[in-house]
Order: sequence, then structure tokens, then C-alpha cells
Amino acid sequence: MSPARMSRLEAAVRVVLEFTDAFNRHDVAGMLALLAGGCAFEGWTPAGDSAAYVGKEKISDYLQHYFQQTANASMTVEDIFSAGMRCILRWQIVAHDLDGKQAALRGVDICKVNGGLISEKLTYFHRAGAGAKLH
Repeated sequence: MSPARMSRLEAAVRVVLEFTDAFNRHDVAGMLALLAGGCAFEGWTPAGDSAAYVGKEKISDYLQHYFQQTANASMTVEDIFSAGMRCILRWQIVAHDLDGKQAALRGVDICKVNGGLISEKLTYFHRAGAGAKLH
């Protein structure tokens, strides 16, 4: 593999990891800074429903609402790798809703990274069962 190709693969992984770090800080502005203007973004919710948002304004509204509805949401990276412009992230999220009920999700994000920004984030996930080990 050429050094230039390896550099692009590493850059995609770095961007997605930066996005994850911003998620764990509940830093919506930091997350948005890593998204391209017309980014297609599939969200996740503790209820287990996925929804798609396009553009930073809609994504910002979704993220702000998500963090208002969940306390202590934290994403753990289980695995990450890059294949061309795509970066695959396997993760788990643990959060508590406003009633203190814990929600645990496990999933995969398939991110398309162009020019150092995420231009597409597709999310596939399921809710972890009660008492399920997440490791």
C-alpha cells in the first residue's frame, strides 16, 4: 500500500474518532465541525428507532434533543477500520433517560469521509437486552 493511501485511511479513522470524542463530551459544535455541510446522518435513539437527517441544522437539532433526553450518554469504540473513503466503527452506547432508566445500544456506523469531513454517517444498531454484557 502506498504511503499516500495509508495516510488517507488513517485520516478517515482520526476524523471518526474525533467525532466519537466530541460525542462523549456532548459537544454538539465539535461534532458539527467534523461534518460536511450536506452530510446525510442517521441517528440513534434509546427507543431503538433510526432516523435520517440531512444538513448541519437538522443534525444539530437532533443532537441537541438527544443529549437533552439522555444523561451521561457515552460511546465506547469496540473496533474501527477504514476501507478507502469509508470508515467502519463498531460501538456501544450506554445512556440514561430522564427517568433514570438505562438504555444500552450496540451498533455499527459506516462513515464516508471526504476532504477531512464526514459526508455520510449510516447507523445500524440494536438495543442490548436487559442484563446483556456489552463486552
